[in-house]
Amino acid sequence: MRPLDIFAATTVAVIWGLAFIAIEYALQSFTAPDLLALRFIIAALPMFFIKKPNISWSALITLGTLLFVGQFMFLFFAYDAGIPPGLASLATHTQAIFTIIIAAAVLKEIPNTRQIIGIILAFVGLGVIFQSVDATLTYLGLILTLCGAISWAFGNTVLKKLGRVDMLALMIWLSLVPPFPAFAASAMMGELGGFVDRIQDASMISILSVLYLGLIATTVAFAIWGRLLSTYPAVMVTPFALFAPCAGVIASYFIFGESFGLTRGTGMVLIFMGVSITLLSGRRYLSPKPVNKDID
Repeated sequence: MRPLDIFAATTVAVIWGLAFIAIEYALQSFTAPDLLALRFIIAALPMFFIKKPNISWSALITLGTLLFVGQFMFLFFAYDAGIPPGLASLATHTQAIFTIIIAAAVLKEIPNTRQIIGIILAFVGLGVIFQSVDATLTYLGLILTLCGAISWAFGNTVLKKLGRVDMLALMIWLSLVPPFPAFAASAMMGELGGFVDRIQDASMISILSVLYLGLIATTVAFAIWGRLLSTYPAVMVTPFALFAPCAGVIASYFIFGESFGLTRGTGMVLIFMGVSITLLSGRRYLSPKPVNKDID
């Protein structure tokens, strides 16, 4: 890769890592459904200038539900349930582990020996972290985060079947999906009526955090990421995502003073090692395929 593209890929990973800090600030003024709706309303605005990618509406809705609704709705509720931002950034990236498992079961893509070792190592790390549950971390918060990672992994499997598509256009149009279930969830929780009031009463840092999540972490970051994926083989680009949990953990330490005891720190190191091995071992699960224009 060219040095400028290496810098771009690293920058995107850092943007995604800092997004976990922005979520913490945004949730100080908004509910989880509010944040899901606002983030993707902002991210979907360029749809007026970007043509819809050549996939069916059913595929678009399915993918948007798995990649965005499931992933972020679970994550936002996990914050409310007590997961710290640094740990959330790392636990979310276990999606790489779950993707390999799902792809093996659904697409018959059997992981190689190193990937199996990475999967085992990451799950050992998760087990260690479960032993560290205390006042700063709840079982519910951790489980909700892992549910988000699993939803993302199922989304990766659906995305793989699409083959080569315009990533920027796809992410913009997928952003149309989350606001609808977000408002439905808010209505079921009896909070929909106060949506406008919460926007008016929101702190400046919460507003800026939502704008960061919608414009920077979604639209801009995915635009850069999509260009890199269309320029280089996926196996050269995707490992840069490992910088995201690093950035999230470091930023959470300096901004919120989030610290980790020996047990939790050990578990996080094991997860990072396991995810690293799965991403850097052999052919990635999101390798491009010829486009199938008849996908439903």
